[in-house]
Amino acid sequence: MLNKSVKPLTLVDLAVVLAVTAGVFFFFVRMVQVLDYHWDWQAIPGYFLFKDPETGRFHANMLLQGFGTTLKLSIWSMGIAFVLGTLSGIMGARGGFIGQMISRFYVETVRNIPSLVLVILFYYFVSSQFLDAMGLDQWVRNQSAPVTRAISLLLAESGQINAFVSAAAALAIYEGAYISEIVRGGINGVSGGQWEAAWSLGLSPFNTFRLVILPQAFRRAAFPLAGQFISTIKDSAIVSVISVQELTFQGMELMAATFLTFEIWITITLLYFILTFSLSRTISFFEKRMAIRQ
Repeated sequence: MLNKSVKPLTLVDLAVVLAVTAGVFFFFVRMVQVLDYHWDWQAIPGYFLFKDPETGRFHANMLLQGFGTTLKLSIWSMGIAFVLGTLSGIMGARGGFIGQMISRFYVETVRNIPSLVLVILFYYFVSSQFLDAMGLDQWVRNQSAPVTRAISLLLAESGQINAFVSAAAALAIYEGAYISEIVRGGINGVSGGQWEAAWSLGLSPFNTFRLVILPQAFRRAAFPLAGQFISTIKDSAIVSVISVQELTFQGMELMAATFLTFEIWITITLLYFILTFSLSRTISFFEKRMAIRQ
C-alpha cells in the first residue's frame, strides 16, 4: 500500500478541477455584482494580534484567543470523553448485567439527544446550579496571580470558568457515548482464541484482559477513535450558544462589530480546516507506521 504508484490525472479529474475553479470564481463575481460587497482582507491580521501603543508589545486578539480556547476545550473534552467512553465500552463488552445495562442506557440516551440540547441543559443545570453553588468561579478569583494565570492558561478566565467547565463536560459526555461503542466493538472484535491462548499460559482473567485483549482492542479502535477526536473539534463550535469564547463565538462577535461577514467566516473555516487536517495527516502518518510494523 505504501509503494502504490501515483495515478496520472485523467480528463475527469481535470473537469472536476475546472468546475470547482469556475464555481469559486462565480461565487466571488456574484458577491461583488449582486451584494455589492467590498472585500477588506487587510483588517483580518489585526484580529489575530494587536500592538499595545504604550508597551509596544503584541498581544493576542479575538481570533487567536478564540482559537486557543477551541484548542483547550477540544483537548479537555477529548481526554474526559476517552476515559468515560473507555469505561463504558469495557462495561458494555465485558461487564455483568448491571454494567451492560448502565452502558447501554448511557449510550442510547446520549446518542438520541441533539448535542446542542445537551450543551444547553448542562449550562443551565450544571453551571447555573451546581458550579455556582460550589463557588468555583469565586474560588478562582481568590487565588494568587500565578495560580489564576495557570488556570487561565489551562482552562479559561475566571469569569468564564463555569461556562467552560460546563461546555467541556457536555461535549465529553456526548462524544464519550460514541467512543464507548468504538471501544466495545474493538474488544468484541478480538477473537476468542486470544483469551484461550492467554489462559493456557497461566494468565488470570484480569491480566488476560489488561495485557492481551485491551491492547489489541485499542489497536483495532485507534483510527475510529482518531476520527471521533476530529469530530470533537468540529462539535466544539456549538458551545458558542452558551457564550464560551471559542473560535466561532469570537467570529460572530467580530462579524457583528465589523460587518466583515465573509472575510471572518472564511478565516474561521480555514482555521478549523488547518486544525482538523493537521490532526488527520498526523493520524495518517501513524497509520502508515503501524502498517509497516505489521
